[in-house]
Amino acid sequence: MVHLTGEEKAAVAGLWEKVNVEEIGGEALGRLLVVYPWTQRFFETFGDLSSASAIMGNPKVKAHGAKVLNSFSEGLHHLDNLKGTFAKLSELHCDKLHVDPENFRLLGNMIVIALAHHFGPEFNPAVHAAFQKVVAGVANALAHKYH
Repeated sequence: MVHLTGEEKAAVAGLWEKVNVEEIGGEALGRLLVVYPWTQRFFETFGDLSSASAIMGNPKVKAHGAKVLNSFSEGLHHLDNLKGTFAKLSELHCDKLHVDPENFRLLGNMIVIALAHHFGPEFNPAVHAAFQKVVAGVANALAHKYH
């Protein structure tokens, strides 16, 4: 569960309605794979991940990033029940794929960085703080089997 004030909820919703999930999702996942190369082991079937430009231009990375952000978007509609919202994704990623729960936190940080990159001054400290709460809540929900 994420506890946001009314102002924080409005800030998150207001910015999120402007988000291009394909663009931000692809960038966030691409950044994760570039900055934390050990995360690439989960994407061996995605083709060329040999360089930053190959990763950022990889259509499978972009498509999966969009899928990730669409799921994240669903979580924004259920901030009071993130564990329930992400239960199946948590089971897939934790139990079947054995993703290190720290990777969810790292990806959350990359989402925040991509939002800051695209929205500049509009992504002010208050909006940033609200999104940090959200990505932390989503990461905890995805990693809930480890708590």
